[in-house]
Amino acid sequence: MKTRKLVKRIEIEVRKIRVVPQRPKLRVTSSFRNLYMQAGSEYVRQISKILKSQVTMLTSTSSTSLPEEMFTCTLELKSSLKGQQRDSISLQYLKPGTGESQLFYLEGQGDVILVEVQDNNRVVIGRAEIQVSSFSDAHQEEFTRWWPLYLEDQECVGKIQLCLNLSMPADNYGSAKMLQGGLAVDTIIYDMVLEAAMRAQNFNSKMLHISGSWKWLLDEFSDYYGLSDAYRKLRYLCYIMNVATPTKDCLELTYELLLPVIKARDDRTLTRQERSILLDCEDRINVLLAIVFENYKSLDEHSITGLSELFGPISDCAAPALAPAVQIFSVLHDILSNEAQSILRSYLQAAAAKRCRRHMIETDEFMSSNNDNLLTDDMTISAAYLKMKTLCINISLEIQADIKIHDQNILPSSIDLPNIAASLYSTELCKRLKGFLSASPPSRPLQHVAELLIATANFERDLDSWQVRPVHGGVLSRELFHDYIMVWIEDTRLHLLDYCKAEKLSYPAASTTSPFVEQIYEQIRESINEYGVVINRWPQYLMSLESAIADVEREVMKALEKQYMETLMPLRDGIPKILEKHVQRLTRRQSVAPYVVPNQLGTFMNTVKRMLDVLHCRVEDILKSWASYLTIANGTTLFGEQMNSITVMLRKKYKKYLQAIVEKIVSETQANRTTRLKRILEETKETEGESEMRERMQALRAQLSDSIHNLHGVFSCRIFVAICRGFWDRLGQIVLRFLESRKENRIWYRGSDYALGILDDVFASEMQKLLGNALQDKDLDPPQSVIDARSILC
Repeated sequence: MKTRKLVKRIEIEVRKIRVVPQRPKLRVTSSFRNLYMQAGSEYVRQISKILKSQVTMLTSTSSTSLPEEMFTCTLELKSSLKGQQRDSISLQYLKPGTGESQLFYLEGQGDVILVEVQDNNRVVIGRAEIQVSSFSDAHQEEFTRWWPLYLEDQECVGKIQLCLNLSMPADNYGSAKMLQGGLAVDTIIYDMVLEAAMRAQNFNSKMLHISGSWKWLLDEFSDYYGLSDAYRKLRYLCYIMNVATPTKDCLELTYELLLPVIKARDDRTLTRQERSILLDCEDRINVLLAIVFENYKSLDEHSITGLSELFGPISDCAAPALAPAVQIFSVLHDILSNEAQSILRSYLQAAAAKRCRRHMIETDEFMSSNNDNLLTDDMTISAAYLKMKTLCINISLEIQADIKIHDQNILPSSIDLPNIAASLYSTELCKRLKGFLSASPPSRPLQHVAELLIATANFERDLDSWQVRPVHGGVLSRELFHDYIMVWIEDTRLHLLDYCKAEKLSYPAASTTSPFVEQIYEQIRESINEYGVVINRWPQYLMSLESAIADVEREVMKALEKQYMETLMPLRDGIPKILEKHVQRLTRRQSVAPYVVPNQLGTFMNTVKRMLDVLHCRVEDILKSWASYLTIANGTTLFGEQMNSITVMLRKKYKKYLQAIVEKIVSETQANRTTRLKRILEETKETEGESEMRERMQALRAQLSDSIHNLHGVFSCRIFVAICRGFWDRLGQIVLRFLESRKENRIWYRGSDYALGILDDVFASEMQKLLGNALQDKDLDPPQSVIDARSILC
């Protein structure tokens, strides 16, 4: 085939089309002409006014044009139609303003470009003929002009704006070969060959590469017709985007094809058609990248879609497709710019939101809006708290996986994946925890509540250990549980105080200690142990807990006194009338029967002693163990002051009632003339010896012995010893005061000496006989009053 000499290559883009709607012709124009010819000069001024108004109306009417979206345009060379029949199928239809262009190769200046504008129904609206000679001498390589559009009757119906780009082909021989296909059909033919190659090789998302003879054919065709490498890669890329999946192979091939095209764009060597194709490819590639980054933990190379259909275990290794996706993103965007970084961060935050949402689906039913009173039984509540605990653990594992992915240095250095993801995870988890606790508030720190509290505190601790920046609205475990902890402590206080109410207590049967006190202290210990998980993490709540427990212990003491009020009444100031009459009756009879200490008084004193020595100490030891390495202060109050005040209170109570019992027994012995020690000393004669003194004190000795045996049967060992020694000391004080009042009269010394010896013998022998080896050596030492009395006798 003869090659034709090339003059220029021209690329034409349709920019705008303006078409005036067809309207009926105005009759007034012809009437103007008739009036002008028939009328005289006197009508010229009036006719001019009328003509001016009509022209203005016509101009404003014709300025209205139809929308450009209604039109398409075809371009042809008149020389290419010689001897050929017009084929409407092979025509290229251009839309105005889309950037689409058509390429022509001009042989001479006598050629004509035929322009035809059609509407959506392929009805011809207007035509134009553009002489090549009218712009072939233009000094500009690219220029834009308006050309009028006409119909068959040569009436102007609108205008079209074309952008023409003139250039000389680099390879005349290759360009001449393009002319052998007539119009610029090289790209169309190449697209058809490329499509045939893809069908032949079963082109799909898993088979993207063209190889073998088909690859050779495409290479030869493009070389023969002089197709640019950019066009070949862009067309290939378009077909890949049709079946693209977020897989490593697809993204690596996309990067391989895209990189040289982007370089050509930067070098301004792309044609308008190639730039248009590139813009379309960029949009589709950005969509693919969004899928990759928004699902970077759910990518699956073996899945048809490239995404895992199942929400499986959390992977801490970056997906193979992530690295080429970052490369492509860096090619399309300036990764150092704030805009590009913001786009990538939004993708990663969307990925975190998707993962977070998948985790939270399991807990949606427990939220207040979806609850509908479902959490009514203990099993359901426990299961709900377990799911919330699992949610905290899973979110923590997600952040841990992000840290490991970040450490693989795949993402740009400006992208801090752990902080980006953790900010969303933490805020969303905090919202979910608040909503859940509001819908199912914990009544006390039970096991399932403690497990959720631990999981929440561990999540916050992990973020801090991973150096994840705190975020506003993120998880702060103490703030989440603070109000509930304060309510728990107050509820515990009120519950234990309610248990201490006297009307709920029954009078115990014969027992060494009060069962009520044993039970209440057991409840106190159990309640305190429930707060271990709280205090170990936030010891500042120890102050509130200590104050509540101290209030309960005070109430326990009050309840115990109220419970044994009738038994304690004789020990208080002033003897009730019934007891007073009973004492007077005993006195009139000159009875030597001692005062019998009731068993209930023994139970009371044994209980107070056990509270002081054992029960309170156990509670205090638990609280001190939590504060052993901490200095906790709340204002001016230090930890331990409340417990110390309880210890002081119990000691005072114990000492008070111990002294009251001693005073009661002493008063009983002194109420009878035969046992009144001072009277015995006063009636003693100087000539009487020890035997006479023993006989005179026989009734007192018997009463002392009976009282000691009574005390031994009622009180515990140490209380018994304390009362006996107090009793011994009080009788010694009687002798001491007697001697002090008669220091100048030594005739009373001998009787007093015998009396002290008899008292020492009675108390020491009786105590040793009743307690045996349980008695300590210091228990047999004479009390201070006896020592002081003997010092006078010396």
